[in-house]
Amino acid sequence: MLDVEENAAQTVADEIGTAGGSAKAYGCDVSRQDEVEAVFSQIGQEGRIHILVNNAGISHVGNLENTSEKDFDKIFNVNVKGMYNCLYASVGRMKANGGGIILNMASIAGTSGLADRFAYSMSKGAVVAMTYSIAKDYLAHNIRCNCISPARVHTPFVDNYLQRNYPGKEKEMFEKLEKAQPVGRMAQPEEIAALALFLCSDEASFITGSDYPIDGGFLNLRG
Repeated sequence: MLDVEENAAQTVADEIGTAGGSAKAYGCDVSRQDEVEAVFSQIGQEGRIHILVNNAGISHVGNLENTSEKDFDKIFNVNVKGMYNCLYASVGRMKANGGGIILNMASIAGTSGLADRFAYSMSKGAVVAMTYSIAKDYLAHNIRCNCISPARVHTPFVDNYLQRNYPGKEKEMFEKLEKAQPVGRMAQPEEIAALALFLCSDEASFITGSDYPIDGGFLNLRG
C-alpha cells in the first residue's frame, strides 16, 4: 500500500496482518513520478506486480468560477497525474511478466453532471478515459483494465467533511446526503471492496475496458 501518510498506510497494513493477510506499507506521494518509480522499483525487486488498484484521490467542492488554479492543480496532480504515475510505473513491468490487472477508482462524477464538482468531475472523467485507453492499447499484452465509479460512500472523509463544514448539523446533513441516493443510504466501503475484489479475480477474466457504477441507482433511478 502506497500513501502520502505512511503511518496511516501502516495502520491498515497491520489490520490486514491481524486478519490473517499480508501487507506492506510504503510512504509515497503519487503525484511525484520519482517517488512512485522508486517504490515500484523496490516492489518489483521483491516480486512480480500482478495487480494495481489505483485508489489515491482527493475531493473538491466548487464550480468553475470559484475553483482557483491552485485548487485545480492540486486535484489534477493527485487524481489524474497520480493515477498516470502509478500506471506508467506498472504497465511496463506487467508486460515484461506476461500480463496483469489494473483497477482504477473513478466516480459517478466522471460521467454525470453534479453541482459544484467542477475540478473533481474533471479528474474522474479523465480516470474513465485513461481506463478505456489502457484497456485498448494493452489487450495483446494480457493486461485487463477496468474502473469503478461509486456514488457516496460512508468513510471517515464524509464524517470529517460534515464536521468541518456543518458543525452542529452533522446528523441532519448526513441524513440529507443519504436520502439523495435512490436506495436511501450511502454505500459501505466493504461493498465497494467486494466489487473491486471481483474485478481483480479470475472470475472477471472476460471483463476489460469497463466502467462499473456502484451507485445505489443514482445514475438511472433519480427523479
